[in-house]
Amino acid sequence: MSRGAVVEAAGAAGGAEVSGGSDAAGRADAAGEVGPSGETGVPEETGTGAPGASGGSSAGPSGGPGELEALQLRLAEFAAARDWQPFHTPKNLATALSVEAAELVEIFQWLTPEQSAAVMEDPETAGRVEDEVADVLAYLLQFCHALGVDAASALAAKIDRNERRFPRADRSGGAAPSNRTEPE
Repeated sequence: MSRGAVVEAAGAAGGAEVSGGSDAAGRADAAGEVGPSGETGVPEETGTGAPGASGGSSAGPSGGPGELEALQLRLAEFAAARDWQPFHTPKNLATALSVEAAELVEIFQWLTPEQSAAVMEDPETAGRVEDEVADVLAYLLQFCHALGVDAASALAAKIDRNERRFPRADRSGGAAPSNRTEPE
């Protein structure tokens, strides 16, 4: 997606990628963001595109029960330090999330199923995938924070509903397939 399209889709007021303030690859800074005035955030030091990467220690491997909350706090502090909160409205964050998800899809757009399964074998493509995943997660966490949604609880509740709606397959072949194949 062109930078102009990103600006048009996300809007400078959304705190999403806007002209100016990007690295040599044309990517936005740490949390997938460049400020409303084009100022950049803290340079990435982890090399992973981690949301809100700063000069301090970065978040370690995922898995801790409070890790999502810790990342949300880092993102909120990152935005507050740059006075971006007025721009982080639910609408702007949802728009930015959609733009970043489209950038992730773009990586896979013309690949065969076999090629798409092997994208992480190429270091450059793997880096792009990780950057876009980080951007999507950063905006999703900021969106949840703005609306007071507990992302982990919402996901757990959704999995519970899907487990009831789509019972385990009878591996003996006796169960008729559901007319619905994908969870909502």
